[in-house]
Amino acid sequence: MENILVTGGAGYIGSHACKALKTAGFNPITFDNLVTGWKDAVKFGPFEEGDLLDRGRLDEVFAKHRPVAVMHFAALSQVGESMQKPGKYWRNNVEGSLNLIEAAASAGCKRFVFSSTCATYGDQDNVVLDENSVQLPINAYGASKRAIEDMLRDFEASDGMQSVIFRYFNVAGCDPEAEVGEFHQPETHLIPLILDAVAGKRAALTVFGTDYDTPDGTCIRDYVHVCDLVDAHILGVKWLKDEKGSRVFNLGTGEGFSVREVMSKAASVTGKPVPCEEGPRRAGDCTKLVSGSTRAEAELGWNPQRSNLENMVADAWKWHQTGHYDK
Repeated sequence: MENILVTGGAGYIGSHACKALKTAGFNPITFDNLVTGWKDAVKFGPFEEGDLLDRGRLDEVFAKHRPVAVMHFAALSQVGESMQKPGKYWRNNVEGSLNLIEAAASAGCKRFVFSSTCATYGDQDNVVLDENSVQLPINAYGASKRAIEDMLRDFEASDGMQSVIFRYFNVAGCDPEAEVGEFHQPETHLIPLILDAVAGKRAALTVFGTDYDTPDGTCIRDYVHVCDLVDAHILGVKWLKDEKGSRVFNLGTGEGFSVREVMSKAASVTGKPVPCEEGPRRAGDCTKLVSGSTRAEAELGWNPQRSNLENMVADAWKWHQTGHYDK
């Protein structure tokens, strides 16, 4: 069984990726510092605690497990915080990723699947975003991810590092079997915030901005189910193993939903109203982000099965009712 090093494997997307890797016949090695991840989410392979800023620890893990590829999810990802503390994001995301890429190259591990983001495109309203769209990030989070993409290209030229870069749109939903799920502290993602409000765990959902140039005045995002997303990552590993070369793929459905539309679906799924209050716009938020790419479907053979709003909310609600990880 081949080992895959999964950084951030104790987090939301990383834990779902570990389950998908195990199902696909790989042995996922979780590398996580547990700052935002959860030890209880590590269920599908060995756990190695460590920080990307510790190059020595990375070298130890590569020497011990000899992974055939890296899946890199570990990153700070709060847009608002990145606007207020950019240094934190450049240090953690960029310096940490540089350590990881150098350690992988030194260990002869030349296959790298990278979790990037549509935030690298910035605020391009009414533009169909595909992989060739200009990258103009408007916050330190998006800028740090773009920098790592550039880094991978440089290491391809110098060391032969082959990478598959996935630029995510909004990831939502949870494992339908509720073995792992979504839980952040503090919570910043829309669907779990809505479900917390429905369940009475918070007084109300705050809708940040109701005067955007959209049909109902709230931001529009392209949501993709986390299980569909990680399926693409398995295909990314196979793409690299088949020596097809480095490639960038958007991961989105091409369909956008507003904040109010997601709230309406949550009310329908749970049978409960969503308490909400209106707040001002947040710095760094775009009006509309929707993928216009079919490259992942055409070239990877990616076929998202669960990425409709009903499934994403229903699967998240099922997880929400099971309880959460405890540190």
